[in-house]
Amino acid sequence: MADKAESLIHDLDKVAKARQEFAGYLQEIAGTLTEAEQIGETASGKLGLETTIEDLELVSRNLGEGVFRLLVLGDMKRGKSTFLNALIGENVLPTDVNPCTAVLTVLSYGQDKQVTVHFKDGRAPELLDFDSFKQRYTIPPEVAKTLQEQGISAFPDVAYAEVQYPLTLLEKGVQIIDSPGLNDTEQRNQLTLGYINNCHAILFVLSATQPYTLGEQRYLENYIKDRGLSVFFLINHWDEIQNRLIDPNDYAALQEAEERVRQVFRTNLTPYCQVEGEDRYDDRVFEISSLNALRQRLKHESLDGTDFSEFITALNHFLTKERAISELRQAKLMARQAYRTVHEACDRRIPLLSESVQDLRQKIRSVQPEFDQLVTIRDQFKDEIRIVGERQASTISNSFRTYLPELASSFEVDFSRYQPELKFFDFLQKGKRQEFEASLRLAFEKYLLDKIAAWSLTAQQQLDASFLDLAKSATQYGESYTQVTDRITEKLTGQKVIPNANLSAEDTSPRWAKWAVGLYALTTGDVGTIAMAGTGVFNWKQILLNFSGAVLLTSMLYAVTGVFLGPVGMALAGLSLGSFSAEMARRKVVETMKAELIKLLPQIAQEQSFQVYQAVKECFDTYQQEVVKRMNKDIQSRKVELDELVRQKEDHEINQQVEERRLNLLDNTVLTQLHEVEDAYDYLIGQPMPLMSAA
Repeated sequence: MADKAESLIHDLDKVAKARQEFAGYLQEIAGTLTEAEQIGETASGKLGLETTIEDLELVSRNLGEGVFRLLVLGDMKRGKSTFLNALIGENVLPTDVNPCTAVLTVLSYGQDKQVTVHFKDGRAPELLDFDSFKQRYTIPPEVAKTLQEQGISAFPDVAYAEVQYPLTLLEKGVQIIDSPGLNDTEQRNQLTLGYINNCHAILFVLSATQPYTLGEQRYLENYIKDRGLSVFFLINHWDEIQNRLIDPNDYAALQEAEERVRQVFRTNLTPYCQVEGEDRYDDRVFEISSLNALRQRLKHESLDGTDFSEFITALNHFLTKERAISELRQAKLMARQAYRTVHEACDRRIPLLSESVQDLRQKIRSVQPEFDQLVTIRDQFKDEIRIVGERQASTISNSFRTYLPELASSFEVDFSRYQPELKFFDFLQKGKRQEFEASLRLAFEKYLLDKIAAWSLTAQQQLDASFLDLAKSATQYGESYTQVTDRITEKLTGQKVIPNANLSAEDTSPRWAKWAVGLYALTTGDVGTIAMAGTGVFNWKQILLNFSGAVLLTSMLYAVTGVFLGPVGMALAGLSLGSFSAEMARRKVVETMKAELIKLLPQIAQEQSFQVYQAVKECFDTYQQEVVKRMNKDIQSRKVELDELVRQKEDHEINQQVEERRLNLLDNTVLTQLHEVEDAYDYLIGQPMPLMSAA
């Protein structure tokens, strides 16, 4: 049996080739349609296939350039770099010190080893060789820990580093985002969060020797749970359990120790391993030793029989079966949609070839009421999106305006888990006071962002429900729209529209409706039902995330801390040395902070609620604009199709028989190309590896 690491590479290679193959199929169809439109300019006129060609080329390009993005999360000292080296099969990232603690790093394929450092201030990126990058942006763990405690970023001007490396795994279409430690700084954490919704899977590295810390619990609870993310948990250092026993050879003691650690993780991680109500713990959580796996890979030894091998098998299944198949299914749907558009256009055009210009003009006038109905359907859906958007913007902004002031009422209890240790006598020393204030600021950042994350999850659920309703409406409007376009065809051709046997029920919706429905699937992660939504035009989750991370962090956090840290410091500095114990001083800190929050939060909530309103409304405005644009294109293309025929008939006499043969040939050619796509898809999902079942 082949080593699982080699199998992963082999299967990813098959997926990469399949992507290229299907990208080629779509490009071939696009080329056929482009050529047909060019010939049509001197024949009976264009068929209005411009949008179809654009969509085919876009999805083809996305497939050809597609990668699987993996985001690696984990606290410091969890062995993330060793794990990544074991995964990619080479000792690329240093493991004695961790540069990723300070700089978010994107690993992608490149023929030459080089690093591009991108900056926040927009200055030109810095191009470095690999060794220079390691030297300049690597800091020892003890320095990283000190900076973390002070809430300071080691490289505050750096946004991220893009590392290109000639690795086989990366060459086969995998991109790895290596994040800083979870407790680096909240600003850096927000940068990491910006990648979450744009990644296919999250690899969360924990440690068996430090089972499930409060920081890890906080991160999972606030930023991972119930957000529709695919997460694999890697419990690293599992071999250290045995090494820490008094007698490492005591098998019974080892089993008992392992079971204690295992139970801690099972209890705490199970809530994050639920997929559509199903417990996926056993294929989402893995007990590994990254160091042993790395040693074996560097020696070219098999990983079979190890827990690391089981993880690679699960990752392989997820990427090549669950994710890749949905991308190829999208290509098949695109091909079907293209054939439907061409087939209907040819069916409309052929009966009209024998019509005189006068009769054509009369028929075009006769279907104007139907075109007016299409415009009415567009306007109705447009208004519904606007109304839903305004209602949700008001509801969510009001919830924020109510939610924020209420934080003060539970602040004493809630903040206790974040508050740094208070050494009262140290605080009276100037240097220690600054250190404490830095720790207090960092603690408040964590508290505030966690609270905003909890609120944003509720907002996300509300938006999910709204877009689900709009997706259902898009389907209903699409059915009405199709009924009208069928009537247009019947009035123009004098023939009743008969459903095409080559098309399934899912292909009967107009393009714009499939895009509108597929968009909801895209934003909720249900990639198996994506139709026209692969454009990446719209991602409301990212908009909301950017808002809560950027606007609130800058506009609110510093406004609050800048005000109340002064009163807190004055309150403590003014105390007599004998009048307060450390515990009483801690209470004084919290009471002072609460008093300031009671005064500040209502005002900030009022000011920032408008930003919330605008952010939510922007989501729906973007959705509305894209849907309306696509509906307009569809309506216009149908009109252009008729006007083109009239124009050509006015310019010259059309050879009816030749043109009819051309259009029938076009129809048959695209149908043949569709069958090629469907046959290739059916073949792939019928293979035992890697694509064996449809999503």
